[in-house]
Amino acid sequence: MSAVDVNGKVMIITGASAGIGEATARAAARAGATVVLAARRRARLDALAAEIGGDTLAVQTDMRDPAQVRRLVETAVERFGRVDVLVNNAGQGLHVPIEQITIEDLAAVVELNVYGALVAMQAVIPLMREAGGGCVINVSSGTTRMPAPRGAAGYAATKCALNMLSKAARAELAPDGIVVSTIYPFVTATEFHSTLRAGSGPAGRSGVEPDSAEKVADEILALIRSGEPEAVLIPEGLRA
Repeated sequence: MSAVDVNGKVMIITGASAGIGEATARAAARAGATVVLAARRRARLDALAAEIGGDTLAVQTDMRDPAQVRRLVETAVERFGRVDVLVNNAGQGLHVPIEQITIEDLAAVVELNVYGALVAMQAVIPLMREAGGGCVINVSSGTTRMPAPRGAAGYAATKCALNMLSKAARAELAPDGIVVSTIYPFVTATEFHSTLRAGSGPAGRSGVEPDSAEKVADEILALIRSGEPEAVLIPEGLRA
């Protein structure tokens, strides 16, 4: 385990155009990091980059396209010479019953939630190894640490795959000084459920107060600083 001081670091944040990614970009910039924003929505990225100011770099990227993911990392290196931290936050939900999951929808979510994160890790690993270390944060989901919620099996399955990639990468890359950690957000107040690949989000959760994106962002920065293997934001009583 090796802690990383966020101040002065070059940090790529995927899915940065909204929600947890957007909040993480703001929090990281306030902490002194140079942020590289990645997402598909160019206008939102440009607006956030202008708001943050400084050396903030916006790179329009579809994380389902390996070529674009590699170009993202190459662009960051061309501009700043290195990548110290990668926050794999880009993801999409799929909330339909098992019998209604289509292969097309599941494949699209796997491409984003699993393949995109994997390709991004593969792109930064050689850079971090050469630099003597670095940090990768993979944003998973609380659904993988709770009794299987009805309708979210397809989405949770993709995040379970990400969990195993994270655990294996943490063990494999530790000798190189590269720390891989996983965060498991709880219900978060973002536009996540309005941008699902298919299905619809829960109509309501009695007695459950969603976390803010800013709270999750603070936990991500704390995880980078501590080097701990994971941060679980699910209340104790709701964990499997």
